[in-house]
Amino acid sequence: MDGDQAISAKGFSEATLATIPPALQAVVDAGDLSGFVTLIWKDGEIAQLNTIGMADIEAGRPMARDTMFRIASMTKPITTVAAMQLVEEGKLSLADPISKYLPEFQNLKVLKDAQGPVEDTVPNTREITVEDVMTHRAGLAYAFTSTGPIGEAHESVLGPPLDNPNGPDAWLAKLASLPLSYPPGERFHYSHATEVLGFLVARIEGEPLGKVLKRRIFDRLGMVDTAFNVPKDKRHRAARVYQAPAEGGLKAVPFPDYDESPAYEAGGGGLISTADDYLKFARMLLNDGELDGVRLLKAETVRDLRTNRLTDEQRQIPFLGIPFWMGQGFGLGLSVVVDPEKHAWMGAGNVGAFGWPGAFGTWWQADPETGMILIYLIQNYMPLGPDSAAVATGQRMGGRAALPVFQKTAYAALGG
Repeated sequence: MDGDQAISAKGFSEATLATIPPALQAVVDAGDLSGFVTLIWKDGEIAQLNTIGMADIEAGRPMARDTMFRIASMTKPITTVAAMQLVEEGKLSLADPISKYLPEFQNLKVLKDAQGPVEDTVPNTREITVEDVMTHRAGLAYAFTSTGPIGEAHESVLGPPLDNPNGPDAWLAKLASLPLSYPPGERFHYSHATEVLGFLVARIEGEPLGKVLKRRIFDRLGMVDTAFNVPKDKRHRAARVYQAPAEGGLKAVPFPDYDESPAYEAGGGGLISTADDYLKFARMLLNDGELDGVRLLKAETVRDLRTNRLTDEQRQIPFLGIPFWMGQGFGLGLSVVVDPEKHAWMGAGNVGAFGWPGAFGTWWQADPETGMILIYLIQNYMPLGPDSAAVATGQRMGGRAALPVFQKTAYAALGG
């Protein structure tokens, strides 16, 4: 194997943990994924850190503990924490209409049929609230979570979900020109809602989102490698993104480099980070808003983040074509396990375990019952165009199996 480190921690079966590196190495050897950085933390200790495979195949550069990953939608919980800091400070309320800060979103239209023509609309009768965008119940959309004309409209009007050429004001105006897919509050529909939330935070604070997150979160937690760009002096640490085409092999997918943070700082998916940096953020949330004497949120605020807000009826609606909510719900920017037995077909976790994945295969979860945090980082390209079924897995069977193997083995090492 290219590398693994095992650090003993009370409560784990070392023999069971030891089966994780060869299982992940087999996926790399089969050519299904380029490599992994995985981390298991519990009760103040790292139980296992694995660095397997290659960060850059062409350059012969292996994965390392400080390898930097595009974490995609793992950005969303971070943006949500910044927004909740504003809520605590009285600068924002969950009940506020977003048009109070983003007047672009006044006088919206709603599709009569979410799969129907974009011209066939009715007036929106309830404003989108801050809570709506935090829970993806705003009626907004992503191209890749949509079918029919509205997905194509998002692609043509807005452009790509990442590395977008528009600045915040232009992008918000374009998004607000499109009809909503569903009436606000009706259902969970994964969308640009957290990008909207991020630009809302930036507008309230009067500075770009990247600076807000750095000042409010990254500097305070010591997250020195998390930002919307990779500086020149760190690019030798950045993992390349690879696609796994059906015919075999891995194909590098280029992404632009930015010397400075780009104008379009996607609060829903644009951050780059490392395992150690994200561990600090996850530990803060697991520890009710405080890390090493630095408090970012009140304990009751964190409990709000980690409490399901979807109704039973909303959890019956499939997400990306699968019964995603069978055993879990969604709080504010985070999914949360509500029924471990029903959730077991997707992953592992006790009641209250929370996290959120990213479209390039990154994933994390913190479990209050066990005091365990799992972080799983890969760079597997998933197309994010209209009608995509992008989920946090690899495209081939080996890639799809790797994450549940990691999850379930980590829990098995604790005895269940």
